[in-house]
Amino acid sequence: MKKLYSALLVAFLAVVLAACGTGEAEGGDEGPVEITVGSSNVPHSEVLEEAKPLLEEEGIELEIEVYQDYVLPNEDLENGTLDANYFQHIPYLEDQIAEIGYDFVHLGGIHIEPMGIYSKNITDLDEIEEGTEVIMSRSVADHGRILSLLQENGLVEIDPEVDPVAAEIDDVVENPYDLEFDPSIEAGLLPEFYEREEDALVAINTNYAIEAGLVPTEDALIVEGSESPYSNVIATRAENEDLEALHTLVEVLRSEEIQTYMEEEYEGAIVPVNE
Repeated sequence: MKKLYSALLVAFLAVVLAACGTGEAEGGDEGPVEITVGSSNVPHSEVLEEAKPLLEEEGIELEIEVYQDYVLPNEDLENGTLDANYFQHIPYLEDQIAEIGYDFVHLGGIHIEPMGIYSKNITDLDEIEEGTEVIMSRSVADHGRILSLLQENGLVEIDPEVDPVAAEIDDVVENPYDLEFDPSIEAGLLPEFYEREEDALVAINTNYAIEAGLVPTEDALIVEGSESPYSNVIATRAENEDLEALHTLVEVLRSEEIQTYMEEEYEGAIVPVNE
């Protein structure tokens, strides 16, 4: 019986040691860390795809979930389907936290997508006529951004007591061109309105502009500068704020290799940031 017991013990230890050896060959007992990040199609998912090999070198396996809207990525982050998301700028994130009560934080900015205001037929500010329609996203978080662009170009004046980032249409105190605002459009549909409403001004988020074949620095009548406060960020649940893999993700996305990719691939349509 003792001999049988000893033989079984030896066999068991051999299996354990073999298993440990296999784990080390594959990169450790635990294997790669897996994270799932939700993103908009363009440019976010493309940037993440570019970052995958660099993350693999850090022992991180990235799964990308692509979304076509601005609602589900936060809902899925909240319910645990995602570990983080990468699609929204800081004012939109803060608006969602205030409105819905998400317990989210962001881990830092990755890039800015300069907002552009486009028109088929209006090619110069001097051609804007009284009563011109301004077609906007229904996302209130974008309204201050658009109104600030209009103000910078002398088309409206916002109440000076209001933070421009938080400004809404009712905060316009001077409207010399009697511009008419339509803030009811789903953001992804704005390129269609640009094609259809030829005499209107259409404010289009850059990711949707790129998908529609528009280059903000070339095609927009008015385009936001690089000093914009609207950084697109990596957002996560507060409970994940110290998760090392997510901080590594931010570091990789801010690396020289990824920043160079963004600059060359999008030709100024997105601007890398480091804070």
